[in-house]
Amino acid sequence: MKELADIVASAYPKRFFYKIHPATKVFQALRVFVNNELSELENTLPQALEILASDGRIAVISFHSLEDRIVKNFFKAEKEKGIINIITKKPIITSAEEAKANPRARSAKMRVAEKSS
Repeated sequence: MKELADIVASAYPKRFFYKIHPATKVFQALRVFVNNELSELENTLPQALEILASDGRIAVISFHSLEDRIVKNFFKAEKEKGIINIITKKPIITSAEEAKANPRARSAKMRVAEKSS
């Protein structure tokens, strides 16, 4: 893994190094692809909503924009059908204090909806 991280880093000019290592996104993309995470999320959201009790709440935490878009669009479509009410108009994001204490949470976004009765 270190070898791949070094190869990715060598392909980036130093001015593009920000708070995270350039290989982080490469490893994330590989993990998302190998685990089929986006399809799993698309399949799981309807199932979770199906077993949710009336007036129950569903909270989904996403860690990158592709996941967040899936959740946002799913919530929007279900709201239009009258199945849910969206509780969070915009995603809840990590505060600067929390991100400092827990750097892994820096990109987390949470969306919450409530199933209609």
